[in-house]
Amino acid sequence: MIERINPPELGRPSGFSHAVATGADRLIFLAGQTALDADGRITGDGVVGQFERALGNLLTALAAAGGAPGDLVSMTVYIVDMDDYRAHAREIGAVWRRLAGTDYPAMAGIGVHRLWDAEALVEVQGVAAVNPRSSS
Repeated sequence: MIERINPPELGRPSGFSHAVATGADRLIFLAGQTALDADGRITGDGVVGQFERALGNLLTALAAAGGAPGDLVSMTVYIVDMDDYRAHAREIGAVWRRLAGTDYPAMAGIGVHRLWDAEALVEVQGVAAVNPRSSS
């Protein structure tokens, strides 16, 4: 069974689903999230603020699919300015710990020329494994 999940607080997706769940021990595939608000505007001051909003959006999609931060098994961070991201790594780490805790999924950081929304500085995408009998 495949379930497409689009929480209203993330705004209406166009050409994608915010999350797709599959299987009895559900795998949740989370679409890339930037710092978009529900009205489709990029928010957040600088890379730290945008990372916080993007991660919050990803966790909102995950929660709508029945998951929690501890269920994340893989995450990719797409970064427009790698030097800026690295310069703010401590602050970004603090945002992660505040929103997602101290457990970390397998992660990759990838430098990109630009993202879909030209104002976006960072995008996060993930996969979670949610077992309804023992969800975090």
